[in-house]
Amino acid sequence: MEDTSTGPEPESRSARAPSESDGDASPEEGSDGDPAPEDESDGDSPPDDLDELRERVEAEYDFDDFGPSDMARMSAEEWDAAFDPDTWITGDRLLDRAEAELKSRIARREVFGVLERVRTDGEERVLVYSDEGYAIVRPTGEVAGRGTILRDVEPVVALASMESYDVPEPPSDWSLPHPDAVPEGSGEFGNLMMQVIAAVQVLAGAALLVASFVTDLSTVVAPAIGILFLLIGLFLFVMVANARLSDRFRAAEYRDRLRALREAKERPDFVPVDGGTVDEDEPEE
Repeated sequence: MEDTSTGPEPESRSARAPSESDGDASPEEGSDGDPAPEDESDGDSPPDDLDELRERVEAEYDFDDFGPSDMARMSAEEWDAAFDPDTWITGDRLLDRAEAELKSRIARREVFGVLERVRTDGEERVLVYSDEGYAIVRPTGEVAGRGTILRDVEPVVALASMESYDVPEPPSDWSLPHPDAVPEGSGEFGNLMMQVIAAVQVLAGAALLVASFVTDLSTVVAPAIGILFLLIGLFLFVMVANARLSDRFRAAEYRDRLRALREAKERPDFVPVDGGTVDEDEPEE
């Protein structure tokens, strides 16, 4: 029988009698289910490996500032280790937590979109959409949608499903701002400081050039430095002008997107929601 030749090898040490040699084990001892203790000892390693993986994930990722880039870097094994399905928050509580977190991020201008609660077949869902995409959150934690807003909503739902994460209380006025309330640009203090530095450079360069001609100096050092200061000053002025134009362009584009969302009487055509009902044939990406 093959059991007599191979039985002793997989035996655990606890199955051997102290007075017996390795070669004296009987076939019955090798076939009485002795491999079971070996399997139980081997079965202890996966939890240990899971704990080690979970510790490494917690050390590598900052879950207080968990974003789409972190989600993209996570492997499937790391995701399963970090987010234990048995500890996930689901149901209406998950929707409430995700809604509160999304409202806070919309108020901080981290998420650009309109948030609504919709119902279909007796099941509530959270809908967030913009002029470029949408995301629908189900009570199970599944997220379907398209566009950049989908990548913004996915990590929010992951955080909201964690019991250890404290969802902040959203402000009362959390919605997107009115288009007329958006300023023309930002960073005026920095622009002003750059203009002062540029003016000093221009004045210093002009002073050096005038001094070199008035004093009739034969050296070329002063005129060269003066020209250099003039060029630096002009370059800084151009940088300030470009920054202001860019700020105005971005502000105008942001106001146009806000106006398109706030003044629209219906949701965009690509949002699979008819009134308060979600289209069950919605595409998932």
